[in-house]
Amino acid sequence: MPTSAAGNRRPAPRPHGFTLLELLVVIAIIAVATAGVSLALRDSAQARLEREAERLAVLFESARAQSRALGVPVRWMPRAGGFVFDGLPDSALPQQWLDAATLARSAAPILLGPEPMLPAQAVSLWHATQPAQQLRVASDGLHPFRVSQGPEVGP
Repeated sequence: MPTSAAGNRRPAPRPHGFTLLELLVVIAIIAVATAGVSLALRDSAQARLEREAERLAVLFESARAQSRALGVPVRWMPRAGGFVFDGLPDSALPQQWLDAATLARSAAPILLGPEPMLPAQAVSLWHATQPAQQLRVASDGLHPFRVSQGPEVGP
């Protein structure tokens, strides 16, 4: 016969398994780890090409603003190892790619001003080690230059 003295009680059975909160914490940790691994495994040549394309879009907009401010026509043309902004002083904007393996092609020189409305224009960029992966830096003439995935420009 059981007594009510201290120490004579049997411990209550503990439930087995995990709580919903514990499961959610584990799933969140797995999700963060998976995202970190996928970013770490990103192709470095593609990342460099994306950086070059974004940089070129910003340089186009800067040259466009300088062209309108100075009232002089500015043309961009690719050349071996870099590019040139014809119409601006050589020191006004960079003229080299950050990655020497970057290549560019445009159907015609890119006109950047001084007119406020320009023709639609595009440049195709690719990395020498991955010519199949190309990015396109383009504008419809009214909006800023943007980077997108795209086919080759020109012949």
